[in-house]
Amino acid sequence: MYPIHDTDAQLLLATFMASKRRPAALAEIVAAAEFMGCPVTAPRAWASAFEQLSTHGLLVAAGDGYALAPAAQEMASGLPKKAESDERVFLVRERLSAYKAPAASAAVVVSEAQFEAALAAHAALAQQGGKNLLMPKPKRDDDDRPRRPQGRRPFGGPRRRA
Repeated sequence: MYPIHDTDAQLLLATFMASKRRPAALAEIVAAAEFMGCPVTAPRAWASAFEQLSTHGLLVAAGDGYALAPAAQEMASGLPKKAESDERVFLVRERLSAYKAPAASAAVVVSEAQFEAALAAHAALAQQGGKNLLMPKPKRDDDDRPRRPQGRRPFGGPRRRA
């Protein structure tokens, strides 16, 4: 295909996660990438990856959002569920390197400025606060729990042995 970079596989996975039910906006793709653990730090590289994947027919523009083509959905599905994000990126990168594009498609151009605007929109949403249900709950230490005295029953006195 072409030289495959990690950003190509990360973009493919983030788009797969963000566009499960409907085409995803660019800010949703950025949020999915951050949730996976590979945030958008270089908008130029992500814009380049977006153009390359769309040229090879893996990403398509659908309405106001972006979605994966059936070939790309096939690449992203079937990954191990308990794998870390680095392992998933590696597996998708291998599948991308083995992919043969049938014909060149029209490129969907997303500029670096659009990615920066999506990053700003995502940062504004993160600043709003609110309850994030995906965050792990803090674990209580065993020492924090109140303990009952040993040998005492909660209802009544100690047992009598005859």
